[in-house]
Amino acid sequence: MRIGQGYDIHRLVAERPLILGGIRIPYEKGLLGHSDADVLTHAIMDALLGAAALRDIGFYFPPEEERWKGADSILLLQQVVHLVGQEGWRIANVDSVVVAEQPKLKPHIPAMQARLAEAMQISPKQVGVKATTNEKLGPVGQGEAIAAFAVALLLEC
Repeated sequence: MRIGQGYDIHRLVAERPLILGGIRIPYEKGLLGHSDADVLTHAIMDALLGAAALRDIGFYFPPEEERWKGADSILLLQQVVHLVGQEGWRIANVDSVVVAEQPKLKPHIPAMQARLAEAMQISPKQVGVKATTNEKLGPVGQGEAIAAFAVALLLEC
């Protein structure tokens, strides 16, 4: 067994779609980043890579490379799952927390779980997604950013 953890944060800006867990969330702002800036998916990717001792997402998908501009993070997650599998690991479960003051994410969590599970080729019951606020503290609490934390448990194939 191996466990890995992941974290990501991106700034909220106007005129960008808000994508979390591969789901487009209706909101007047979106996350700024080289790819689609899906902090939830990015945190999960780093947790999986960390558990397999495979560095981090910046190593595989460097932001300075033009080919990753606007990339769909769900497609990147699929590539990470493939890398993890090549190393002889399978996903036991993933647990995550999205930290955001707005928008309210509770109605979107089942869709995020389903989308992430599909990308990782596991059951939605193996994907935990929770949402919380930062109690108005710091950039996340002030509505300037959204962050996500994730842990992943891998089992040897």
